Amino acid sequence: MKDIDVDPAPQVGDAAARFSGWRVLALAVVAAALSGPGQTIGVSVFIPHLIASLRLSDPHVAGAYMVGTLLGALAMPRIGTWIDRVGVRRAMTAIGLAFGTALVAMSTVWSLVPLAVGFTLIRMFGQGALMLVSTVAVSHWFERRRGMVMGIMTTAVGLLMSLAPVALNAAIDTWGWRTAWIAAAAVIWVVVPSIARLGMIDRPADVGQVPDGAFGAEGAGGPSAARSMTRRQAFGSAAFWVAMAAVATPSMLLTAVNFHQITLLGEAGFTASEAALMFLPQVVGSTAAGLTFGVLTDRIRGGFVLTAAMVLMAVPLGLVAGLGSLSSVVVYAVLVGAAGGAVFTANAALLPRWFGLAHLGSISGVATFVMVASSSLGPLAMSLARASTGSYGTAAAGFIALPAVVGVAALVVRDPAAEAD
Repeated sequence: MKDIDVDPAPQVGDAAARFSGWRVLALAVVAAALSGPGQTIGVSVFIPHLIASLRLSDPHVAGAYMVGTLLGALAMPRIGTWIDRVGVRRAMTAIGLAFGTALVAMSTVWSLVPLAVGFTLIRMFGQGALMLVSTVAVSHWFERRRGMVMGIMTTAVGLLMSLAPVALNAAIDTWGWRTAWIAAAAVIWVVVPSIARLGMIDRPADVGQVPDGAFGAEGAGGPSAARSMTRRQAFGSAAFWVAMAAVATPSMLLTAVNFHQITLLGEAGFTASEAALMFLPQVVGSTAAGLTFGVLTDRIRGGFVLTAAMVLMAVPLGLVAGLGSLSSVVVYAVLVGAAGGAVFTANAALLPRWFGLAHLGSISGVATFVMVASSSLGPLAMSLARASTGSYGTAAAGFIALPAVVGVAALVVRDPAAEAD
């Protein structure tokens, strides 16, 4: 990816007295939420229009989406390394411009192959790169309170992103689906580069600050900076592969149950409208777990946090076979949301804590690749399991083995930070 030549971040005379981390967090939340048109939650409102206008079948569009998601994921490790090299500010500027261009390209698709190319681009720059650079930006600014901050970020991004399908659907109703893509691109082009150039600062040291501000002043530079690993060194750590498994498992399984939620709850006797409403309790669960696990990650050993998150993932899978009453479905939905909020918050905080900041983009790029790639496989895996077993309840119960294995591994894995001490 070509570097974008921008001026260095403006220096503020009393920057040390006014900690800039909270501003970076707020702006990163907005930037990450604007990845909505490249996320499944945003793309979903375009699917019926793509099927009708391009005269494609539902499986054709779903297949193009899976291919685009996988191809987009392949670029994440290289993009992460590039973010480390050029800095958050320049990277976010370039990613915002590229994502807007990808959205414009989606407005021009006319057949299956261009559609797959368009999906590849919006998944690469939206779901992948823009989320990645936003998370890396915040990670540099917090050390002791990183878990809490990542919990806040996960919750706020989820709440803001839930507005994406509403706004995009309104744009489609007003201007048509092709112009709606262009309108989304215009918003990205205006907002994301502006956030990057006017609000982002690559690292606290660039303006004479330290992570956590005055709260972290005693340990200027922070322990993460001192024990940073390269991506190759991280690959040699058992903790890295446990962390990747803890990303892949919920990415695959949560995407699977959400993708099939209408038919899954249909087996339990709920109508499509009633099943769709069950996405709302997921927001409640995700918010509560994201904030709770963010605080826990700051206070207890990382492996214990991942084990607890895997338990949260296993429980709703075991509940599927017994769904029937409204109360059981609400509990199930809350736990599904909690599993996602827990594990993604924990991983966002643990990667910099375990492997440091110097190569965080490179390492997080691998995690993003794992997350995106595994999410693309979930719906198909659940479909095949359901066809084999005859019900979603039996199929979901069979997948409990995955979080169980990862949870045990997380319980016994050594903390790389402790090994370095």
